[in-house]
Amino acid sequence: MNVRFDLDPSVTPEVRDGICALWADVSNAGGAVGFIPPVTPEEIRPELLRHLTALAEARERLIIGRDADGRIAATAFLAFNRHPMYGHWLWAGTVMVRPALQGRGVGRALMAAVADTARGIDGMIGIRLTCRGGTGLRRFYETCGYREIGRVPRGLKLADGDFRDDVTMWLDLA
Repeated sequence: MNVRFDLDPSVTPEVRDGICALWADVSNAGGAVGFIPPVTPEEIRPELLRHLTALAEARERLIIGRDADGRIAATAFLAFNRHPMYGHWLWAGTVMVRPALQGRGVGRALMAAVADTARGIDGMIGIRLTCRGGTGLRRFYETCGYREIGRVPRGLKLADGDFRDDVTMWLDLA
């Protein structure tokens, strides 16, 4: 699958709604992107608006991937740290690939675009992200060069009696 990645696209209604629809699709397919299914785009929209506000305030960057038809197929947000002691690394979050495209190399290409973007920012030495234990995401991120640097056992509660580890991963950019 050929996906074209863009950094910091103009946030048009089409982009905003495309990200919101992707986020709902990924969440409802069981993706670990902050919501528990079932979820609607309307329920996701307030969280997306927080990200878009951070973009407008230059506290975050956005990478989107578009498929051959121009539809949004993948996203990742890169968040700058506000505290000067942490200003040398970025957070990667809301990393999503359309469920129908998973397993076709789009996620790996997205993570390469994330790393390339971070390397282009003066002074950045690493990228940090978290993922939900028990999903296979740790292994995926390891194949992209990340390594596990921490874990909070049972740090995420998905439902009564359903706890998952909150896993922290790191990519050295040097």
